[in-house]
Amino acid sequence: MYKTFFYHKEFLKKFTQTILCAHFNSRLRLREILTFVSMRQKRVYMTVSSDLATDNRVHRSCKVLEALGFQIQLLGRQKRNSPEMPPRSYRVRRLQLRFEKGAFFYAELNIRLFLILLFKKYDFLFANDLDTLPAAFLASRLKHKPLIYDSHELFTEVPELVSRPRVQKVWQRLEQMMLPHIDHMITVNQSIARIFENKYTIHCSVIRNVPMRLDNIAAHSKSFLGLSDTQVMLIIQGSGLNVERGIEEAVMAMAQIPRAVLFLVGDGDVIPSIQKLVAQLELQAQVRFIGRVPYNELLRYTAAADLGLALDKPLSLNYALALPNKVFDYIQAGTPIVASSLVEIETLIHKHNCGIVLPEVTPEIIAEKINELIDQPERIAEYKTNCEQAAQLENWDTDKQVLIDLVQRVFI
Repeated sequence: MYKTFFYHKEFLKKFTQTILCAHFNSRLRLREILTFVSMRQKRVYMTVSSDLATDNRVHRSCKVLEALGFQIQLLGRQKRNSPEMPPRSYRVRRLQLRFEKGAFFYAELNIRLFLILLFKKYDFLFANDLDTLPAAFLASRLKHKPLIYDSHELFTEVPELVSRPRVQKVWQRLEQMMLPHIDHMITVNQSIARIFENKYTIHCSVIRNVPMRLDNIAAHSKSFLGLSDTQVMLIIQGSGLNVERGIEEAVMAMAQIPRAVLFLVGDGDVIPSIQKLVAQLELQAQVRFIGRVPYNELLRYTAAADLGLALDKPLSLNYALALPNKVFDYIQAGTPIVASSLVEIETLIHKHNCGIVLPEVTPEIIAEKINELIDQPERIAEYKTNCEQAAQLENWDTDKQVLIDLVQRVFI
């Protein structure tokens, strides 16, 4: 009785707030109010294999669903070195698994997720990436519940699978079994969407890895960062600082860019070897390892940087079509971009004239092009201004409407 009263009380409170917003904001459509009414107390279970503390795409999706009136239960995992979970306004459960990688990890993860989903009540499921789709797909079929699938990448074309064709075939077979039966699918850019649509004859909505609109980021000062006024700050950021992302070449290039300091902000499997490389080349004064930091703190480093590097290589189809979220973080922070020649990144940079695209990722070319920019501060200033203008368009306020429309189609 009390629980029912509590739910109605919370609904009336949110509904009143929604009506007031509608009164003062003409852009809030009547359809959205009706959607809110129809979705009261409905539940969604969302699955993801990543560390929930740092997955901003999943967090943004949860916030949209929460704003639409859903009760959210986010299911992910907790690794041995996972950071503390930041406060969330929705429910979060982090699974502690016996295995952290390999076939046993994926099997254990999906079995655990399936058992949870099988015995819980919800109105629809939201699966993130192919490695949690088996559990969500099977549960949705058995319980006759709608399923939204968000593919953050071409999972079957990641380098880790391309180099192991037998394992790759297992994932390809799973994808072939499930995707033709998915009614509601999302992915991160138009190039990847076309591949899924052509391969499985399905419609795929595009929601890019764009951050929320961020104004007045309090950039760290150069003195706080231990830099002189004449030193140029370069940055490579992200939770996936992994091999073959151009980090090795960027570090080697630093020997030829004496006026710059490179900050590596984040973590990944390449960091131990990069630390050895820095020691071997005696570049300790020019390469700084910051490690993983909260997202708001990360942006303070990004906003302080003169140039943001995105040097991913097209070693697989997944990488070739990538549009990493760090590119959009650079734009939001007003940090001009130095990028490798990947189709989606190149299109974005040329659209806004907010950086340069390298013809090749080698230490020599990286050093040559960055030194050219350092010698032309007016170009950096122009790119910075263009980033600030692009930030008005390339943000979550635009892309989240795709998710809102999709959920409305499912439930209205």
